[in-house]
Amino acid sequence: IMTEGQGYMFLTGPKVVKSVTFEDVSIDDLGGARTHAEVTGVAHFSAAQDAAAIDTARRILSYLPDNCRELPPTLDPLDPPDRFVDDIEALVPRDPQVPYDVREVVERVIDQGSFLEVHAKYARNVVVGFARLGGRAVGVIANQPAVLAGVLDINSSRKAARFIRTCNAFRVPLVTFVDVPGFLPG
Repeated sequence: IMTEGQGYMFLTGPKVVKSVTFEDVSIDDLGGARTHAEVTGVAHFSAAQDAAAIDTARRILSYLPDNCRELPPTLDPLDPPDRFVDDIEALVPRDPQVPYDVREVVERVIDQGSFLEVHAKYARNVVVGFARLGGRAVGVIANQPAVLAGVLDINSSRKAARFIRTCNAFRVPLVTFVDVPGFLPG
């Protein structure tokens, strides 16, 4: 988790970049929270302030066990496990050419208010995150038809694969929502 305004300079800095490319570049553009959350995919989360980053870290840890030999923590479910989700078919259009936000579908299926999206600003054509079903921690993977029609590309495939490996390492089961028109080669 990176807080906004954090910038990292390794072997370069704004003055070095300007002397080479003649461009004015801020420290944040060189390697701040926004750059790593949106462009490089290095930061899974970003927060405006340290307190928000700490709250996010606490929420992440609520889905994961203390180690890989334990089961993920279970909470008392807020929603009845047998609840009926009415009018969910209205969220997904009949016409496959019409985009929709898959996060709305995910939010309706999982325990209310439990979805924590991971890498929300990176490779946005795939949505991944932690949630709860019946109080049990699950990982969610879903193509996002609202961005690039949900088509898979290299960045979204890597994002999904990393998340799957994390869930596998901590024995977190996966729930997958698939509506993908194809894969972008290259």
